[in-house]
Order: sequence, then C-alpha cells, then structure tokens
Amino acid sequence: MFTTHFQMTRHPFSEHTSVDSLLRDERVSQGLARLNYLLQHGAIGLVIGATGVGKSSLIKLFLSQLSSNHVHPAYLHLTRLSSTSFLKLVVTALGETPRYTRERVFLQILEKTRSLEMPVLLVVDEAHLLSAGAFTDLRLLVSNALDEAPPLKILLCGQEPLREPLKRTCHADLVHRISVRYHIPPMDRDQTAAYVDFQIKQAGGDQKIFEPEVKSLLYDHTRGIPRQINNLATACLIHAAVQNAQRINEAIFQATLAEFQLP
Repeated sequence: MFTTHFQMTRHPFSEHTSVDSLLRDERVSQGLARLNYLLQHGAIGLVIGATGVGKSSLIKLFLSQLSSNHVHPAYLHLTRLSSTSFLKLVVTALGETPRYTRERVFLQILEKTRSLEMPVLLVVDEAHLLSAGAFTDLRLLVSNALDEAPPLKILLCGQEPLREPLKRTCHADLVHRISVRYHIPPMDRDQTAAYVDFQIKQAGGDQKIFEPEVKSLLYDHTRGIPRQINNLATACLIHAAVQNAQRINEAIFQATLAEFQLP
C-alpha cells in the first residue's frame, strides 16, 4: 500500500478518522462557536452544506468537546423514515425501549428528557431526508411554553436541499425557533493546501510529498470540498507509489486526474 511507500503510519485521507486528525480551520471554528451558543441559549440549530464539505467532521468535533456532566447527546442519521418510526428511533437513541402507540412514544420522549438533570441535545444528521411529519414532531418537542429551560435541544444538519422544506409555510413555527444557523463553506485555496499538509503530517509523512502547484490544482479540481480532496489526493498517492515516485508533481497529478474522471 502507498502508506508503506511513503513511510506513513496510517491513511492520511481516510473518510473515517479520529477527532485528533480533524483540522480546526476558520470554517470549523465559526461552526463550533455557533453550536456552543446553541447549547447555552438556543433551542434549535441548523447546519447546512454541500455533500462532502465537512458537516460530519464539525459534528464529530463538537460532540467530542461536550462534557458528560452538562449535556446528554443523542445522535441520529437514519432519517428516511415515517414520522412514527423516526420518533421511535429518537426513543432508542435516548436509551429507552419505544412504547407501542405513537402518542405514548411522543410522551416517552418528553418524560425522558425532563427526567434527566441536564439538557438533551438531539443531533439529527442527514436532516434533508426527514419527512414533513418528522419536522412537525420535532417542533412540538421543543414548543412547550411552560418550560423555563427547554430540556431538549435539536441540531438539524443536512445538505442544501434541507432549505426547501424549511421554506414551507407549515414549518414556519419550526424555523422561528432556529436560534443559530451556519452554512459551512468549502475550503479556499490556502485552506486546501493547509489541509493537505496537515493530513500528511498527521499520518507521519513528509509534507513535501505534494508539490505546491499540485495543491493548487487539487483546489481547482475539487473546489475545496474535503471529501473530493481526499479522493483525488489518495488517487495521486497510489499512482505515485506504483511509479516509485517520492513526490507528486504536476505530471503525476494530470495522469491521475485522467484516470480519476473515469465513470
């Protein structure tokens, strides 16, 4: 494997990586600031971004920083369900066995969140796949006017299509309760270069493996989307290792790009 060829300790551009291997750039810092505000003062938060832009990495970093003594997190990403099935999944994420009827499941969530001595943060990833009924149910879970401090906070995280259902009049009450909004952008050219260097360094490799002009080309062809950078940079590493090359220059990049664009 190319990791041996380049004397790396691990894959530098793996889709699944540890929290320590996540770059905390300006985009991430802006996102974390808003999510921390949600914990302190908000009820519903919204994170939107293109596929592969780093939404899951932001969530992973955010959850890793939470104190188990101050907040109870529950994470869901299986969202393409009926509203009733989704509510049951929420109950399961809270460590309970769902009751038999929809009404009892709904009450079960409210009872569980109020019984804890700390707020519950429900993170709903892939929120653009939620049904209209699920959006309404989430709004009802946080809309009790008698709660001085809502025991349940919700973070909706999804791709760009998430904007569309939130524009509907029927979801206006939900939108009005969104305390923080963050659109996570792609990396710029400098951030892309820093990202490549960071990942190579974290894997124990030489940061000079990718020549400067190649890092610029990576940005040109991926538009700063981290997942696409990962895929193209990995393909370059494989190509270079097969050629027994120690540096990835423009020639290797262009040869890799031609192969990478195959269906």
